[in-house]
Amino acid sequence: MYRKEKSIQIKNSASALYNNLGVLRIAPRRLTCFTAVHANVVNMVSASWDGLNYSHRQLQSKEPNVATSTSLIMQAAFCALPSRDLLVVTSQKGIQMYESDGSTMVYWHALDTPETNTGQGMFARGISAVCESFICVGVSTGAILVFDVPSKGSNITLADVIEGHKESITDMASECCGGEVCVADLVSADDGGNLCVWKAGEEFSLLNHIPGFDISCSSVKLWKGTAVAGYGTGQIRLYEAVTGILHAEVNAHARWIYSLDVAPFSGLLLSAAEDSLVRVWLLSMSPESHSVEIGHLHNECVTDTQICGAKFCDSDGYAFAVTGYDLSEIIRYTQS
Repeated sequence: MYRKEKSIQIKNSASALYNNLGVLRIAPRRLTCFTAVHANVVNMVSASWDGLNYSHRQLQSKEPNVATSTSLIMQAAFCALPSRDLLVVTSQKGIQMYESDGSTMVYWHALDTPETNTGQGMFARGISAVCESFICVGVSTGAILVFDVPSKGSNITLADVIEGHKESITDMASECCGGEVCVADLVSADDGGNLCVWKAGEEFSLLNHIPGFDISCSSVKLWKGTAVAGYGTGQIRLYEAVTGILHAEVNAHARWIYSLDVAPFSGLLLSAAEDSLVRVWLLSMSPESHSVEIGHLHNECVTDTQICGAKFCDSDGYAFAVTGYDLSEIIRYTQS
């Protein structure tokens, strides 16, 4: 179903972080941009669709009034809003937002350090664009910061702080099915495996809390009202987001899942884990039960590699890319 293409070299190897791959497709310029985090650096590479031209850039973890920062980066993700695309970088110190090519930092938000030493390190992790103008970012306290982003310029404001988790946020995702109107706009996950389902607006409201099983939910997606969650057990669970009804549970991998992705137009689901396997599944709506079903389609084994990032390169799932711990390349696959 998929065949391996020529890999893209990156300046540094990828760190062993959840969801450590960002992909942005820029159709007018026939480019695809990739990001992978290494310690306190974001490796960026733009690849032309014909495979002939590559352009590299590295972003350092930054702090105002500090020449060099040793703050570890936790995640880098592209956020595609209707009016603009931004690259959001989260670290132990704060949140940086850049123009999508990494050329200009348009916003910096410092994390609040607790007045008393709790023994817990502060960091931000879990990034998602939501609706027309919001970018949501998770924090290790369990809070979610909601930023209001204008259509241009740097007048980005912290619009809300929403509380629903008691443990560190691991990942979050907005509804990706596009044309359909769904009740839930955002799902967030934490280190205890708990999921929170949110409705966006001037004030975000908590629609549902789906309890975990004390095993981390490392990656989560939201497709046609269904929360698709990957866990440290190697399992994938499909919940109806608003009701919390469990529709499917799959023993998908032998080890910890690091990344999930959904191609919204085709319903293809990508899962990648520490067991060196990338699997492609098909999500489909059952006409009888009106719930989402899952079926297995394809495997790829990246030998001797702890996979830490996997993403589709387009909305149909025609191609996908993979990063691995200590691997200085992005491996690409396309449908054959």
